[in-house]
Amino acid sequence: MNITDLNPQAVWNNFHLLTLQPRPSKHEEKVRAFLLEWAASKGIEAFADETGNVIMRVPATPGYENCKGVILQGHMDMVPQANSDVAHNFLTDPIRTRIEGDWVKACGTTLGADNGLGVAMAMAVAESKDIPHGPIEVLVTYDEETGMTGAQALKPGVLKGDILINLDSEAEGELYVGCAGGVDASAEGSYLRCEAPRDVQCWSLDVKGCQGGHSGMDIILCRANANKVCARILYKLLKGCADAQLLDIEGGTLRNAIPRECFATVYIKDVPAAKALVEKAAAEVLAEYAVTDPDMNISFHPYECAPGEVCDHEDCKPAVKADAIRIVEAILACPDGVERMSASVPGLVETSNNLAMVKVMRGGWFVKTLMRSSVDTAKQALQDKFEAIFNLAGTACTFTGGYSGWAPNPNSEILAVMKKVYADMFGTEPKVMAIHAGLECGILSGAYPNWDMVSCGPTLMSPHSPDERAFIPSVAKVWDYLKEVLKAIPAK
Repeated sequence: MNITDLNPQAVWNNFHLLTLQPRPSKHEEKVRAFLLEWAASKGIEAFADETGNVIMRVPATPGYENCKGVILQGHMDMVPQANSDVAHNFLTDPIRTRIEGDWVKACGTTLGADNGLGVAMAMAVAESKDIPHGPIEVLVTYDEETGMTGAQALKPGVLKGDILINLDSEAEGELYVGCAGGVDASAEGSYLRCEAPRDVQCWSLDVKGCQGGHSGMDIILCRANANKVCARILYKLLKGCADAQLLDIEGGTLRNAIPRECFATVYIKDVPAAKALVEKAAAEVLAEYAVTDPDMNISFHPYECAPGEVCDHEDCKPAVKADAIRIVEAILACPDGVERMSASVPGLVETSNNLAMVKVMRGGWFVKTLMRSSVDTAKQALQDKFEAIFNLAGTACTFTGGYSGWAPNPNSEILAVMKKVYADMFGTEPKVMAIHAGLECGILSGAYPNWDMVSCGPTLMSPHSPDERAFIPSVAKVWDYLKEVLKAIPAK
């Protein structure tokens, strides 16, 4: 069975078309052109704004002309992550999908259901001939995953609607009315190197198989961060073996994904002593994360050249010992994971940090993280902590792409409508929640403060990782729900 055989076919057909379009963040040219061509082929008014957001307009069906206008909103880009043993070019290759029980998955890569399924639902509404609805606008933003650039660039006055339904949340049965703000934090510095020593062996420390996941949604699960695990073991090795020298470290690829892999290279003389230290530290880590990361693998083995690799003398110079320890100490001290839980919303993470990327190589090193908080002052306090740690390590810090969170509106009219429709359809109340992730609603409300907003969507698991999967029954349920909500939109 293919995903195009699944119901509702209108949604899955559109999602399939999106999987054929390369669409990693900051490379949305092909998917943007596809969306405009698709709309033209359906006779739907569509255009790209001056920055690259795609907007479609669909008139009201007969009898619904006086309803408030609804904007169905999602983002066209996806997180490009693949397992290290999977050859996939996200700039050219389509996503290969598979069905496993009640789940749709990809083959060793991210699936792009975040937010391809939300966009596919909006497309299905736009092309429908039998769904009653008032005036509809579809807003498909770009570069959501690496800075919410499209949402930030949207100009006031372009859209005419009154209500925004964001289709980018990831748990059916939950309505989101608030989200965290965020900021990208980076530290960058240099270190001294010495000549490659004689009579040593070059060994590799590999941390692989961590579960990873979404740095907002999954941060509460306390999964292993491969960068932290690698630094923890390197610290033991560098402090415990006088002759151990650090050559390089590289881990993590995306700011909004919990790192699944990290790799380091060291020189050692006393191999038995180094192996004993690493094995002991690795056993401790594996025991601690046996539940959250049962497939984590930590290996320490002689370095093996990649096919065609030629040794460059400049690459073979290790860091001087004091600088190597300084760098590893800073990585160890860097905040990571849940910083504080919300005091007002039970079970909600208030503030967190994801130590997303680490690179130590050729005399330079950097660390990049994504901080999130629903409280702006708490986010600033975390920035201060980060800066203090890395200033002590002798690096410069920068903070970019900051945005505030989305504050809940307890008097939301569309929330009341959506709660009633859900209860009438399914006999139970939906959960009304805030989310520890960066929905675009907070940014969009800056340009359109009059919008009444709610976010919903089908159930996704492990977005931002190659384990990403979509729960098939939830897609049909959310689709039926969305159609009923559109019929119930109040009059102007």
